[in-house]
Amino acid sequence: MNASNHQNLGLPSLSARIERGDVFSTDCPSREILTHLTSRWAVLLLATLLNGTHRFSELRRKVGGISEKMLAQTLQTLEHDGFVERISYPVVPPHVEYRLTPLGVEAGRQVESLVGWIETRLPSILAARPNRSAP
Repeated sequence: MNASNHQNLGLPSLSARIERGDVFSTDCPSREILTHLTSRWAVLLLATLLNGTHRFSELRRKVGGISEKMLAQTLQTLEHDGFVERISYPVVPPHVEYRLTPLGVEAGRQVESLVGWIETRLPSILAARPNRSAP
């Protein structure tokens, strides 16, 4: 449906939808942000960073299974989106820390709620899965 059809149907224009965000629209940037925030590694990093500032190596130890490459990429994405702040200290050897921005704290609290729900409801979720003898 194009912009004129939206207007003819009394629906908000693309610019109006982008102002608030419309994750159901393929051309709204909110969908890309949703993808970034709901990736496995982003959820775990946001939840970890809710506990305060961490160095790269601390994050890697706390988030089991994440590779150095994925950690760096996910932190860069979250920084680009305004959720994480990278603090680089001019010392030798280099000292870099990561912390949530105010926006990141808001996002982190949202995903922390989901993580907590999953952990609490895990027995029910696993029990609801069909039994399979082979993949």
